[in-house]
Amino acid sequence: MESQKSYQASYPTSARNQVKRRHDRGFYDHATVHRILDSSMMCHVSYVIDGQPYCTPTFFWREGTKLYWHGSSASRMLRNQAKGERVCLTVAHLDSLVLARCGFNHSADYRAVMTFGTAYLVTDPVEKERAVVAMVDRFFPDRTASLRASNVQEIKATSFIAMEIEEASAKVRAKGVADDDEDYELPIYAERIPVRTVLGAPEPCPRLLDGVSRPATLNVYSEGRLLEDALRDAYFVEYPNG
Repeated sequence: MESQKSYQASYPTSARNQVKRRHDRGFYDHATVHRILDSSMMCHVSYVIDGQPYCTPTFFWREGTKLYWHGSSASRMLRNQAKGERVCLTVAHLDSLVLARCGFNHSADYRAVMTFGTAYLVTDPVEKERAVVAMVDRFFPDRTASLRASNVQEIKATSFIAMEIEEASAKVRAKGVADDDEDYELPIYAERIPVRTVLGAPEPCPRLLDGVSRPATLNVYSEGRLLEDALRDAYFVEYPNG
């Protein structure tokens, strides 16, 4: 009988995205890949300009199987990607530090995604208008409706890049200490140290006008919550169908 995993929508595998080292940690299904992407605000985009590789950190968001990021219209990175260049976008989460009984068995638990596709400049007025809203509302649900409208100059000065995910793979380690069997008999301390990004208490702007209070829609960002949980909750408010 085929496993449940075989019925899930997955990204195609190729020599480019197939996990070769520790292939048992590799995943290609949409659910795993998207969950890791949606747990982050920041990615790294790799590209080449005149034969020189670059890797730029930037904020991004996902809509279905499409990724978006934005920046200054004068950005060299965006001007290059607007030409329809091939790019690689990655996201990684460090979940724990792993201290084993042998130096070579020290490790980390992590979740990482690598995506491939062809970047393009968003020029369609409807798609760009949607992106202007999504770059805020994806992270802070319904916030755009309460903001000052973006002016013509702000929109003109900002470029949006999109990329349909053509290939993607996730790699996940979640096993803690994994020593050689004989090493467990050694009197050596070992442990797993969890790593988390936790939200602090909100700090209201000191120049708020009287009577302006924090909207309930920001409750997903409450003190003590994991950032990735808040980001995923915010995503499904904006995109309930995933």
